[in-house]
Amino acid sequence: MVTCRQLFDQKNKDYGTSWRILRLPSITDQIYIKAQRIRTIQDKGSQMVGDDIASEFIGIINYSLMALIQIQLRNDERLELPLREVTEYYQKHSEVSQQLLNRKNHDYGEAWRVMRITSITDIILMKLLRIKRIEDNQGKTLVSEGIDAGYKDMINYSVFALILMMEQNQNQSNSKATAQDQN
Repeated sequence: MVTCRQLFDQKNKDYGTSWRILRLPSITDQIYIKAQRIRTIQDKGSQMVGDDIASEFIGIINYSLMALIQIQLRNDERLELPLREVTEYYQKHSEVSQQLLNRKNHDYGEAWRVMRITSITDIILMKLLRIKRIEDNQGKTLVSEGIDAGYKDMINYSVFALILMMEQNQNQSNSKATAQDQN
C-alpha cells in the first residue's frame, strides 16, 4: 500500500486531480481495462507493453480508491483538490479498506494464500461486472451491498495478489540462490 500511495501522490503532483472529471462508471471501466489486461497476459503468457502485472494491480488499487473518493465527494463540484486534501481522503479510504481486509482475513483464515493469482483476477473481473450492473441500475440493489463494497473488495484482492506475487518472486530467488550454492 505504501507503493500505491507513493505512485498516487506522484501522479497527483504531475496531473493534479484531473481524474475528478471522471464519472464513476468511467472509473469502473478503467479498472475493467486493467483487470482484463492482467487476464489476457495470464492467458497468453506474454505481453507486448512494458507495464507488468503488478503495476496493473497497483492501478486497480489506486483507481478503486479514486472511486471511493468520488463517492464521498459526489456533491462536490471541484475538479481540482489540494494535494493535502486528496491525500487525506486517500489515506482514510485506504485505512477503511485495510481494516476490512483484516476483519475478513481473520474470519476466512487467510484462505487467499492458497488461491491462484488467476482466480483473484477472475474474482476482480466478476466484482467489476457486478458493479457495472449496479451502476446500470442507478445504484439500486435488492439484497446486495453497494458499489463501495465492490471497490473495497477489489482493493483487498489486489493486495492479496501483490503479496502472492512478491512471495513467488522471493521463492524463485531463493531457489536460484540454493541451486547456485549447490553448484
